[in-house]
Amino acid sequence: MSTPVPATPARAAPSRVDIDRDSVGRDLAALVLTVVELLRQLMERQAIRRIDAGGLSDDQVERIGTTLMLLDQRMTELCDQHGLTPDDLNLDLGPLGTLLPRD
Repeated sequence: MSTPVPATPARAAPSRVDIDRDSVGRDLAALVLTVVELLRQLMERQAIRRIDAGGLSDDQVERIGTTLMLLDQRMTELCDQHGLTPDDLNLDLGPLGTLLPRD
């Protein structure tokens, strides 16, 4: 009969985790706004492709432009409200570069 091997002791979990509420809220806002900004940029590129293809009426082009402009303004407002800059929303993906293209 073999002797059981003792389990490797696990790292002791800290008894308390210090979380700064302001930091957590700002980080969550940055994450959400990063996703929204990524989608906004993708929608803008798709709209430009559709406009360049010539399949839209002048009214549709005007509505797309107005909508994208309003969305950009709202993103700026939300960033200001949470103390974020556009650079705060651009995640560094290491060797792949950044998530959002630099303007």
